[in-house]
Amino acid sequence: MHDDVDLNALPGGITPLGDDIFAIDTLMAGYPGITSSYLLRTERPCVVEVGTAGSAPVLRDALKALGIGVRDLATVVVTHIHLDHAGGVGDIAAMFPDAEIVVHERGARHLADPSRLMRSARMVWGDRLDVLFGDLRPTDAARIRSVAETGEVDLGGGRRLVSHYTPGHAKHHMGLVDSATGDLYVGDALGVYNPATGDVRPATPPPDFDLEAALASLRLFDGIGAQRLMFSHFGAVDAVGETLAAAEEELRVWVEAVRGARADSPDLDHAVAMVREQVRDRYAPAPDTLSADSAEVMEVLSGVHGNVSGIAHWLDRVAADQREAAETGSAGEAGGDSGRG
Repeated sequence: MHDDVDLNALPGGITPLGDDIFAIDTLMAGYPGITSSYLLRTERPCVVEVGTAGSAPVLRDALKALGIGVRDLATVVVTHIHLDHAGGVGDIAAMFPDAEIVVHERGARHLADPSRLMRSARMVWGDRLDVLFGDLRPTDAARIRSVAETGEVDLGGGRRLVSHYTPGHAKHHMGLVDSATGDLYVGDALGVYNPATGDVRPATPPPDFDLEAALASLRLFDGIGAQRLMFSHFGAVDAVGETLAAAEEELRVWVEAVRGARADSPDLDHAVAMVREQVRDRYAPAPDTLSADSAEVMEVLSGVHGNVSGIAHWLDRVAADQREAAETGSAGEAGGDSGRG
């Protein structure tokens, strides 16, 4: 299947990571360094993350260069159904007709019928949707396998990917552990990693961001004892403990910054401006190797406006839950008093 591939003559954008694992830059919106897919070139070849619909031909060509024919790919797994991770699933499913598609159960129906998801995305992104993501096309429901709290993907030869439900970034998010290597595919649970600087920056979009769920997912990851972190944005990271700790710290810093800004004013634009000022110096400038266009697209994925919006949305939910609990408690006490009268 792939014995004749010359690893010294691979096209640009493909990085061998050892143990038959390859990172593939999917060139989101045509720009490098934004979204990474991974090929596990095992007995049962598996792709983790496919990128956007526009990235599907890039991924197809990379797999061909790595010796994976259209009938060879056994499995496609997406960590969650956001369009920068799963937007190309329908296209890749058509290109590789024998591949099973694995996704968390909360996202499965949207891959089979993406109409609702795409309507929502169109409302958010408008005309930019076509440039950034393209259209998620339907996948035959019979080819989709959903997993819940945990699940397994057979890679052949006794090797497997084990999935773990990890909400916080999204309700349909899961991480994946390679049983042979200890590699942990983190999706967006840790945020966005900058390989040039080592910075990790939160990704806290509305409507699903939940701080407590996100911190619980980080604790779960910490308990796995991973040997390496495989970021969808962007690349493999060996410094596991330090990066997990940094991800937690950044989450807390951003949430407290938004909380403080909203205490001063409930206006979202005010919060965005204040938080932008507070976090500006936490991260190194974008390197010269990352083009201005690439940096702009990355800002879309984990920029201040989106992050602040997601955190503000979560804070509003927390406040509403607290009010409801207080009102329910008051009603209960009132009812009890009248009964004792």
